[in-house]
Amino acid sequence: MATLVSPGIQIQEIDLTASAPSTTATKAGFAGEFQWGPIEQITPITSETALVSTFGKPRNDANAAASYLTATSFLAYSNDLLVVRTTSSTSVNAGAAANTVNAAAYTATLVKNDDSYINAGETIANTSFAARYAGSIGNSLAVGVCPSSSAFSTWQFASYFDGAPGTSPYALERGGSADEMHIVVYDENGLFTGTANTILERYPFVSKASDAKSDDGSTNYFKDVITRTSNYIYYGSGIANGSVSGTTDTTNWGSQASVGAFGAGSANVVASLAGGVDAAPVNGDANAAYALYISPEFVDISMLMAGIAAVPTQKYIINNVVGVRKDAVALVSPPLVTTQTSASAIATWRSSTLGIESSYAIADSGWKYMYDKYNDKYRWVPLNGDITGLLARTDQQRDPWFSPAGYTRGVIKNCVKLAFNPISTERDTLYKLGVNPVVTFPGEGTILYGDKTLLSKPSAWDRINVRRLFLALERTISRAAKSAMFEFNDDVTRSQFVNMVEPYLRYVQGRRGVTDYRVICDTTNNTQEVVDRNEFVGDIFIKPSKSINFVRLNFVAVRSGVSFEEVAGSVVNKL
Repeated sequence: MATLVSPGIQIQEIDLTASAPSTTATKAGFAGEFQWGPIEQITPITSETALVSTFGKPRNDANAAASYLTATSFLAYSNDLLVVRTTSSTSVNAGAAANTVNAAAYTATLVKNDDSYINAGETIANTSFAARYAGSIGNSLAVGVCPSSSAFSTWQFASYFDGAPGTSPYALERGGSADEMHIVVYDENGLFTGTANTILERYPFVSKASDAKSDDGSTNYFKDVITRTSNYIYYGSGIANGSVSGTTDTTNWGSQASVGAFGAGSANVVASLAGGVDAAPVNGDANAAYALYISPEFVDISMLMAGIAAVPTQKYIINNVVGVRKDAVALVSPPLVTTQTSASAIATWRSSTLGIESSYAIADSGWKYMYDKYNDKYRWVPLNGDITGLLARTDQQRDPWFSPAGYTRGVIKNCVKLAFNPISTERDTLYKLGVNPVVTFPGEGTILYGDKTLLSKPSAWDRINVRRLFLALERTISRAAKSAMFEFNDDVTRSQFVNMVEPYLRYVQGRRGVTDYRVICDTTNNTQEVVDRNEFVGDIFIKPSKSINFVRLNFVAVRSGVSFEEVAGSVVNKL
């Protein structure tokens, strides 16, 4: 209490209501092959519509389509997905040559950071326009430029604009003239929209002056407007201060408005993008994409699905991502197998090829056959997207400490058939190895029929619900414990810690997550030696609830004259 200088009353508030609010995350992370969109950059996706608008529709490349459908499989259960596009460093952005109408292919390097400016001398110098992202689908893009009022009347896109370009108020005030232009981005070959020459973006009355401003004070220089706002293209360097098709006058383009007259030739420019190249990622590319999820401080996820990743990347995800984070689980599927020897092939993958023991990993038994509506065909897709979705849906409908398996929470969506539908003996083989069977039962649907982690030794953490219970407890309590940082290790701080943790554990117990618990934080574990080392210890003992994996039903025939009470005890003793 501060010392009063003269007699008075001092009021002080002390907060003893601190609690440990639940901080369970249900976000899933994913890295996959897509044919459009930002590369090696985490992008939040909340729906299939958002997936299409960001990463494009899947085309006929089998790997890219399977990656895409893995993501949509998850989105059928939940709406909280983080996606990274992975591709090879040899992939190329499509572009248009600087001084050629309907340009042929050119050479450009991969653009990974879509927020950066592309300037002369950098990644796509010597081009007028380039696709924002790498890949051959960018070859479908074209850019139309109307540089003057005299060119407007013959421009094929004139009907999409309110009038001809002329002189902007900004340039007029500074002595400039003819600085306005119109630009359209369109889908020349129809690969983005399905219809050739569909308009994708319009940029009316943008300026050739580098310092041009709109009425709201934002930049109106066409290069800046396109680079900052377009979802499809970058501006390179070739169109300004040079000749486009030999007839369009680009005098003073890129200069300040006070320079005077800007070139305004009578020719409209059509820049067809070309030269975009797809290249399949290798394991190192996929690992680099998943490495973006390593830090729990910057990326909040509780699940990481491997999609179609090869075994080396599966190992990397388990050992080097969730194994480092220790607050999330990885979900993996075996390689696609459709033969009669599937059980042995999956067992070999689990025991030898993958060969990992980890309670932070969950394996399923294969792939499903589902409809690809974008290409009107059926495809094989790994089940780890669905299993991840089941975990997320369990979080939303119940809690992380409930099992995602079974007829209540384990029904798989959008499955025409399974590549491998294990019978009872095959399920026995796989379950002993920690592989969770996915089974189609006639008339009952396709069900996740196991809830083990990839920890083979007997342990509470060999079950999904227990592993995820502890992840939820650790996440919540560790964040609550931050309030003890830099406080004194005395009875007050220790009591505050206990008073925060115990109500949360009572809540979890009430939600059927634990059967009993105990929190110890006193002088028995915070000895003077601990205090002198500036440490603080809280011991939390948990009795986790266990999911039912085996059901025994005993049907007993009893003679007519016998009382049930007489035989019940003796029957139980015999069983």
